[in-house]
This record gives sequence, structure tokens and C-alpha cells, in this order.
Amino acid sequence: MKSTSLHLYNTQSRSLKEFTCDGNTVRLYTCGPTVYDYLHIGNWAAYIFWDTLVRVLEGEGHQVERVLNITDVGHLVSDDDEGEDKLEKGARREGKTAWEVAEFYTEDFLENAKKLGLIMPDHIARATDYIEEQLQLVRRLKAKGYTYQITDGIYFDSTKFPRYGDFARLNIEELKAGARVEFDPEKRSVSDFALWKFTPKEVDRDMEWDTPSDLLDSETSQRGFPGWHLECSAIAMKHFGDTLDIHTGGIDHIPVHHTNEIAQSEAVTGKQFSRFWLHNNHMKVDGSKISKSLGNGFMLSDLEAKGFNPFDFRLLVLQSHYQSESNFTFESLEAAKNRRHHWKNVACLRWQIKPGSEENTVLTDTVLSEVTDLSSALLDNLNTPKALQIADKLLSTIENSFASDVTSGSIHVTVMETLDKLFGVDLVASTPDINEKTKQLLNSRQAARDTKDWELSDKLRSNLLALGVEVKDTASGSVWSYL
Repeated sequence: MKSTSLHLYNTQSRSLKEFTCDGNTVRLYTCGPTVYDYLHIGNWAAYIFWDTLVRVLEGEGHQVERVLNITDVGHLVSDDDEGEDKLEKGARREGKTAWEVAEFYTEDFLENAKKLGLIMPDHIARATDYIEEQLQLVRRLKAKGYTYQITDGIYFDSTKFPRYGDFARLNIEELKAGARVEFDPEKRSVSDFALWKFTPKEVDRDMEWDTPSDLLDSETSQRGFPGWHLECSAIAMKHFGDTLDIHTGGIDHIPVHHTNEIAQSEAVTGKQFSRFWLHNNHMKVDGSKISKSLGNGFMLSDLEAKGFNPFDFRLLVLQSHYQSESNFTFESLEAAKNRRHHWKNVACLRWQIKPGSEENTVLTDTVLSEVTDLSSALLDNLNTPKALQIADKLLSTIENSFASDVTSGSIHVTVMETLDKLFGVDLVASTPDINEKTKQLLNSRQAARDTKDWELSDKLRSNLLALGVEVKDTASGSVWSYL
């Protein structure tokens, strides 16, 4: 196992553990969206946290092979085995087919992921593309005696997997019917879950497949569809084999979805399914749970309509630790916007270093020390709040040095690139050098100031503002930045 300086909180052990990896490639699986509707900001927070994990791993020299599933079938409205499939519900709501709904919201997810600057996974795995793999997993479980059939489908017998409750610290004996799931009297145990659901004869589904005869207890043909939990195991095992390095998801996945993943995967292979499990906490809005009834399930488009950039939201998310419950307010989003604006202002200074300035060794050493502190914070269980504070200090150091005519030279550029790599906030790309026309306006304004022609100076300032460039006059000269 290759050791690193990275320590992560492993849900399975309920403790902070040094992350080790067999080889240089980290096999990372992330539970993806159920594509029946637009994602709200609470959903997006999770993907921002796991994108940060990828960036930190890559910063440690790892190659990351990542799978993100797209749940486009089988996720019932109860999150368990009862109710309508969310995709079928979405299709009825919009007057489309479930296939059309899945395609539309998958594309919307991918477009918004790009807006947020998320590193795209190596494998974006739609559940409907892995039906054969899911059926094969059911077949293997049946061969080992872990399945049984009832009226509405094929189920996993959790009583045959003694460690079923370990991951979520469930007390199976005290788990009463209806407390965690709506109990079907045909089920052998309240904790049993559907591997493959049968389509009721009176229901017309867009998404259904023939159930292979060798999986059925009788010769009667059945159409059906996979259970929600089955897809993640089948997809992960298809790409990574029996064991992956890190599995991520939300804390709501712990008691049901991830517990069931572990049971069905380890029952088949007899091996540990994932070496590390990471879970992010919920985001609230103005102190309340996100819900349609409260109308607080804001989407990225809602934030953009109010003049915020997706990268502003990204910084807001990182102000909280992934394990802590966070709270969204528009005031906090405004603060994140101001922070990013300040960062961009400092990034613009790299184009304004005076010709002939020499690198300052003391400053360079100070900056490099703060960069090390920033990396150390992220290696400590992705401590993004602390890392952001260090980044603020780091940029203030650069800003103050510029104001006192001390240059950080090339180290300035290195810092901007480092912040982009770790936080993904688009500093370098969003702050190119101004063009020659704008530089001429700046020079003309400075000439007007030198001759105390304040009227012309103010007019040229307004012209610059119209071009999206703001000028501030300091003791060490005029400094420009983008609005």
C-alpha cells in the first residue's frame, strides 16, 4: 500500500484514517443523481465536495479513475422498495416518456457540472446501460442462496448476511416494521430489499425488461426493472472489480442505500466492497430543510438570475466542512462572491508587476510557507474552511507586497494556478491581461492625472468601467481589476 499525507474520515470505522492506496491509481465511485428533475443547490454541494477530493488526490500525485452513476431507472419515491419510480413520475408530470425525461435531466446535470468547473468523471454510467450486469449480479446472488421471490419482485435475504447492520450501526432486532421502510408482509425481514422489481400487470412502464427465466421460480414470464441499490454495485464492480478505494455519497445513503450496496456486493465476492466510505452532510436554506413545500430548493439558474456566478456558489459550499451541516443564505452567497472578487483582483496584479522588479526571496519563502499550510489543511480530512482562510491570508500577503513595491514575480502566478487546481474557481482563465486599447486608455488616464486634468481623468475612468475594468489609485500607482 502506498502511504500519503492525506487523512480521511472513514464512515465504516467511524474514525480518521490515513489514506493508503494499492498502486498509484485511486478507484473512486460517486453516487450520482436521479435524473427526474433539476438538481437543487443541496445536491450540487455534494459534487463540489467530491470534486475537491479528486483535486486533493491528484495534488498528492495520484491518478484518479472515477465512476459516477446516473440513476435513470429503479429509484422509487420512498428511496426503498415502495411507490412509483421517480423517472416514471417525472414522465407523467411532463407529458414525456421516461427515456426523454432521463435524457433531458442528464444533459442538464452535465451542463451545470461544467459551469461549476467540476472535473468530469472518467466513466459516466447510466443505469440503463448496465441492465445485463445487474441481472448477472442477481444471478450470482441467487446461486449463493441470498435471494427469494415474492409477488412484486426478487429480494435480497438480509438475514443470511450477518454483518448487514454493521455499517449503519443498525439494531436489526429492534428494527420494527414500518420504522425505516414500509413493510411488505411477504418479505422475510423488514431489512430485506428488492434486487429486481416486477412490473405490475395493470401498470404500463416505459422502462422495463424481460426477467431471465433462470432468475424466476416459475415458468411464468415477467417484465421488470432493477432495484435502486443494485445498479451501484453492478456498475462499480464492472469498472473496478471486487474492491474499490473510495465510495462517496450523502449521509442519507448510510442506513439504506450504502448498507444494501455493501450487503449484496460482499455477499457475492466475500471481499470488502470499498476501503473508504465518505459522506457529506446536508445543506439547509435559511436554517430550514430544503423542500418543495417551502420553495427553497434553489437551482443554479436561480442564483445566476440574481447575478451570481456558479463559482461564487462553489466558494460558499467550501466555506463549510463536508461533514458539517451547512446553511445557505443569500447573504453568505454575497460574501462568497466578494471573496472571489477579491481573489480575482489579486490575480490581476500579476499583469501589473513593474518592469525590472526583482524577485523578493523573503516574500517568496513566506508565500511558499503559506501554500504548504493551505495544502496541509486540505490533507487533514478536506478541511476546506481552514484552507480558505489560509488562501485569504496568502493573497493578502501578495496584495500588500505589491502595494509596497515588493514583487512576488513568478510565485504570484504559481499561487493563482495552485488555487485553481485545489479550489477550481477559474482565477487564471477569468483574469486575462487587458488588451492594448484598454492599456492605452489607462496610460491616457495616468497622463491626465499627472497634468491634474481631473475632468478627463474621470471621463477615462468611466470609459474603462464601460469595458468592465475598474481602476483604483493607490500610493504606489494606479491598479486595474475586472468588475
